[in-house]
Amino acid sequence: MPSSNHVHAVLAQGAIAADDVLKLRHRVFWKGVVTEDDAEMVFVLNDRLAHAADVSWPPFFVEALTDYLVFQAEPAGYISEANADWLIARISHSGHVDTASELELLVRVLERAQLSPVRLVTFALQQVKRGVIEGEGYIGHNRKLEPGIINEAETELVRRILYAFGGDGNIAITRQEAEVLFDINDATAQADNHPAWSDLFVKALANFLMAASGYQVPTRQEALRRAAWLDDPGQGVGAFMGQILAGGLDAFRDAFDREPHREANVSPFDVPVHITEEEVLWVAGRIGRDGRPHTNEMALINFLKTHNAHMHPRLIAILDRAA
Repeated sequence: MPSSNHVHAVLAQGAIAADDVLKLRHRVFWKGVVTEDDAEMVFVLNDRLAHAADVSWPPFFVEALTDYLVFQAEPAGYISEANADWLIARISHSGHVDTASELELLVRVLERAQLSPVRLVTFALQQVKRGVIEGEGYIGHNRKLEPGIINEAETELVRRILYAFGGDGNIAITRQEAEVLFDINDATAQADNHPAWSDLFVKALANFLMAASGYQVPTRQEALRRAAWLDDPGQGVGAFMGQILAGGLDAFRDAFDREPHREANVSPFDVPVHITEEEVLWVAGRIGRDGRPHTNEMALINFLKTHNAHMHPRLIAILDRAA
């Protein structure tokens, strides 16, 4: 750990210079292990002097704390409930993340960990929601947030968060994630949003509904046991989510067609999709919350119909009323 004298000297001078970052980097990483004391020290310096730090400080801040949380803190490779609590407490201010480096740390941890508590990704999505609805917080470098509209930077941040996390070991979008996505969509339904938002919203919610309807995407643990599939650069967990979220809507169908635990040459869309009663009631309630389906919600229903989903009567009635 860096000597207490050096840390006190940095605090006393009221700024973190480039040379200080080099010394801290050497002292933290030279032994190959970022300790809990190191992590606490980095947070103390960031809390007090991030506003007066050299541009090399944020990358070091993110790298050191990601290394500690993901690879050093037990269990290695995973974020425990306790460590998620610790991270949220350290980077949030009244429940909000207000700096670029803290938001980047949150997303980087999700990206690097094999598994995180679902509330950690929900917390990340809620930061985007705050930026979209209230126009506060941080989304991108030097980007002015405009309340009530979701722009390209915000959409891409949502995409990045969804890429990073499949939800409690499952590649499928979770109910908690879907809830935040619906909130964002409701708040921006009448706005001139970036076109990428509609595409992302429909694909993410279709993923949620298909998984809830019996299309069992593999858990991350299961995917890791499929070494050949995981090692194939065209497949694996990242490629699967990439197909769903990055490509066109047809890529969603293609991704399920190639999902490895299905019988060869059998598409899940060759048989009806039966959405469960519980999930359809929740989705129907969300879609009809303010009296009329929004454009993106109609696109979601039409997407399911186009792909031969067996539509629950509640969803059919919503579609018919809006027609």
